Amino acid sequence: MDSDFINMRLDINLATRPYEDAREFWVRWGLGVGLLGLLTLVLLGLAVRGWTNAGRDRHNIAQLQDQIAERDRERATAQTFLDMSVNRSTRDQSQFLNGLIQRKAFSWTRVFEDLERVMPANLHVVSLRPELNEQNQMQLDMKVEGDTRAAAVELVHRMEGSRHFQGAQLVSESQGGSETGSSVIASVVSIYVPDSPSGSGK
Repeated sequence: MDSDFINMRLDINLATRPYEDAREFWVRWGLGVGLLGLLTLVLLGLAVRGWTNAGRDRHNIAQLQDQIAERDRERATAQTFLDMSVNRSTRDQSQFLNGLIQRKAFSWTRVFEDLERVMPANLHVVSLRPELNEQNQMQLDMKVEGDTRAAAVELVHRMEGSRHFQGAQLVSESQGGSETGSSVIASVVSIYVPDSPSGSGK
């Protein structure tokens, strides 16, 4: 029996059962899986970092909103206090003093110098009245006279290009006013922004 076992042939067809290198297979796929895992960890780290930063931003925004709400409550309380009949005279006096301070900083000479820089040659000022508006800004109400309406429109355009005049508007216009009655008188309103004390005055 032993001789029969020794003489037995083993037929292996390598064409139907090709040799497979398992080590090379696991090296290739193991490297790919490892890189995929590393990429997953990086993305996970970025996601955690973004979530942490977003939480910090939400906390900061909540703090700022609380501060704004607190300031609004303080302002509302102060306004209610000033609106009381007992304190109304103090509030009015304070507003009056603020108006005086603003008017004290108002310079007629400076205003006319700034107007001269933007005034068209065929236009001149008839009247000028400065006053504080509801936003405590110095507002100029002026009447100008010229030969045509185009001159008043040009004045408004020039004032819009000047840093001393803001929100210039041509409010109204009418014919007449000169001896010939052919001129145009226009009403122009603008916010006046004077130079700061340290400004160059240009």
